[in-house]
Amino acid sequence: MPLRINTLTIDATNPGSLAEFWVAALDWQVIHQDEWQALITPTLDRPEAPGAIAVLFQYNPDAKTTKNRWHFDLVPDDQDAEVQRLERLGAHRVDIGQGDVDWVVMADPEGNEICVLRSFSG
Repeated sequence: MPLRINTLTIDATNPGSLAEFWVAALDWQVIHQDEWQALITPTLDRPEAPGAIAVLFQYNPDAKTTKNRWHFDLVPDDQDAEVQRLERLGAHRVDIGQGDVDWVVMADPEGNEICVLRSFSG
């Protein structure tokens, strides 16, 4: 019996606020939210669409203290413009020891790492 991933679950001290950041960053939609969790997905009508994975932000009072073991790699059309847009949304650049690389390492408002890659088209 094959498995499929239902959601990627991320602990958050403020699930609603973190979901708002990612909804704005990815142009996704919130499909469920209460005081303990917020679930986002690319579409409301087909959250189970092939290749789509929902992201669940669940409440955890513990602050993030170490580098994530999972993170999103984002592929924009324009890396510089996307980094600036993410900064306006509340992300910031971070140094996790990556050295001289052609991607930009950032953190979302709760400190979860994000890599903004160069476009594959150019």
